[in-house]
Amino acid sequence: MSGEAAARPAAPEAAGEPPAADDLLAGLLAAAPGAEAGVSAGDDVVRVGPEGLAKLAAAAREAGFEMCSDITAVDYLGKRRVRFELVVNLISLRRNRRLRILVPVPGDDPAAPSLVSVYPGANFLEREVYDMFGIRFEGHPDLTRILMPDDWEGHPLRRDFGVGAVPVQFKEAHQVY
Repeated sequence: MSGEAAARPAAPEAAGEPPAADDLLAGLLAAAPGAEAGVSAGDDVVRVGPEGLAKLAAAAREAGFEMCSDITAVDYLGKRRVRFELVVNLISLRRNRRLRILVPVPGDDPAAPSLVSVYPGANFLEREVYDMFGIRFEGHPDLTRILMPDDWEGHPLRRDFGVGAVPVQFKEAHQVY
C-alpha cells in the first residue's frame, strides 16, 4: 500500500458512502436484542434466537441487504446442545457485502418465523428447508413440500434419516467394441 493511500482520510458518510461495518452491525444488533455479531470467512455473521430473526431481517433489509440469496440448515444431531442451525444468507449489492444470520432451532419443536414478508424470494427457500429438514416456518403462506413427493415420510437431510435403498433396473446394455 502506498503512503498516499494510507494517509488519505476516510470519506464522510454524508458524502454518500455506506456506514462503516461496525456501525452497520451495531444498528442491526440494536434491532434484535440478544444477537451477537462476528466475522467468518470474510462475511459478517450475526447469531440470533428465533424470536429475533424477523426483526433482524427487517432491519437488514432497511440497512440495504436487498437480497436473500439462500436459506438452509445444518443438523448437529449429537454434536451440539441445540440440534439444528438455520443459516440465512443476505446480500447487499449496493455495498458489495454479505451477511450470514445463524439461528439455533431446537430439535423437539423445529420452528422459526418466516421471512417471506420481508424477502418474498424466501418462499421457495423455506419450503426446501421444511421439506429436507422438517423445520417449520411460522407465517409462511404455503408451507408444502417442494422437492419430495407429497406422500414422502420423513426429511432426507436429517442425520437420523435412514439411507435405505432404491431398486434400480438397468436395461440390457449393448456392448461397444
